[in-house]
Amino acid sequence: MKIRRNHSIWLIVAFIFLIVSCDFNQVYEKNKEISDYSWHKDSVVRFTVNIQDTVSPHNIYVNVRNTSQYKMQNLFLFITTTSPNGSALVDTFECYLADDRGKWTGSGWGDIYDNQFLYKQNIRFPISGNYQFEYVQAMRTEKLEYISDIGLRIEKVEIR
Repeated sequence: MKIRRNHSIWLIVAFIFLIVSCDFNQVYEKNKEISDYSWHKDSVVRFTVNIQDTVSPHNIYVNVRNTSQYKMQNLFLFITTTSPNGSALVDTFECYLADDRGKWTGSGWGDIYDNQFLYKQNIRFPISGNYQFEYVQAMRTEKLEYISDIGLRIEKVEIR
């Protein structure tokens, strides 16, 4: 009898943990690995996202994972967003990976650091369909070393 009771308690705890850890605002999140931690200046990282909600405001984030061997404080990106009707918008976006004293930002374990940067805030997608986001590193170097992953996150803004 005691074994069944403990088993039931663990199932309840696991279920509560699952419910609490769910991210209901997430619309899309994907990270892509940069092979050999070497991002060539001509290499384009693409994300295609199907957006159906044209009413709710959204936040868009850029995810960056770097190693402690990355030699710069920041990362510049050219981000091209193409809407379903083919219109495109190109932005230059700067990500600060370290502070002025060289301390890495974000969370880290070992020599890997994860960052999430707010790229666009409270935007509404004008039409539904597939949006394409393309990232190109803009660091004036042929091969950018020690960026291990780059990603995109889109979430609905929680209205309070």
